Amino acid sequence: MSTTKLSEIKLYYKPLRTSRKIITCSGDAYEQVLHFYDKNTIALQEQFIVLYLNRSNCVLGGYQCSKGSMTGTIVDVRLVLGVALKASCCNIIISHNHPSGNLKPSNSDRELTTKLKEAGRLMDINILDHIIVSPDGLYMSFADEGVL
Repeated sequence: MSTTKLSEIKLYYKPLRTSRKIITCSGDAYEQVLHFYDKNTIALQEQFIVLYLNRSNCVLGGYQCSKGSMTGTIVDVRLVLGVALKASCCNIIISHNHPSGNLKPSNSDRELTTKLKEAGRLMDINILDHIIVSPDGLYMSFADEGVL
């Protein structure tokens, strides 16, 4: 009789109880996502940031999900939602930068937003907004534009 060893998976949740920022509008979301961008490469490489929020839209934390090339980055929906489940969040705000400064969302941007929204809905996790950031200090909000 052979014994098979399996990896043990452990999960723990240890939130910081500091003063949490509450997101009430796209401007609040923009200010918070900026903390997670690498300022040294925001004009060079696309980065994808996720803000994880509780039911009251208080920021639980942020995560740089990916960093790519000058014209794109790959985002794994399973990774975005896996972190959301670990953080026990109810709402998400996604963000990425356009190093070119062009704030117009691409078809890929729209498709990813739809894909995340549909996947999140299955787990009762809401995508509240998708913020596109420029290196010039400007942003575009899918929610403000009625795209989300």
